[in-house]
Amino acid sequence: MPITYQMDVANGLIRTHCFGDVTLAEVIDHFRELEADPRCPCHVDVLLDVTEEVTIPTSDQLRNVALAIAGARRRIEFGFCAIAASANALFGMMRMFEVFTEKYFRETQAFRTIDEADAWLTSKRAESTSGVSRAT
Repeated sequence: MPITYQMDVANGLIRTHCFGDVTLAEVIDHFRELEADPRCPCHVDVLLDVTEEVTIPTSDQLRNVALAIAGARRRIEFGFCAIAASANALFGMMRMFEVFTEKYFRETQAFRTIDEADAWLTSKRAESTSGVSRAT
């Protein structure tokens, strides 16, 4: 399957990697799998790496992905989502994905490299944690 993920349960983080040809059905199955995975925390941040994906989704497909995310929210609350997409067309579609999913994530941002995406996500998570501790 061209979608794999690693779950860091202790830190509430999912690292998802999409590579090669990825179909809409596979993406929807991925969210069903996450929803059914007993290891999946109720709140997670996401690092999505599509730098090796060759499929360029359509806007209709991205809307369907957004619906799958909405369905998964019955069990999972999504926080920050950092996306790495190096190809121009895919990067542009991930920017559109940001808009389609803005009500399902706390904040989403697309980057050109996995290092940039990881750095942003780390920064957002640190800000969020320090903001929580100050309020306490």
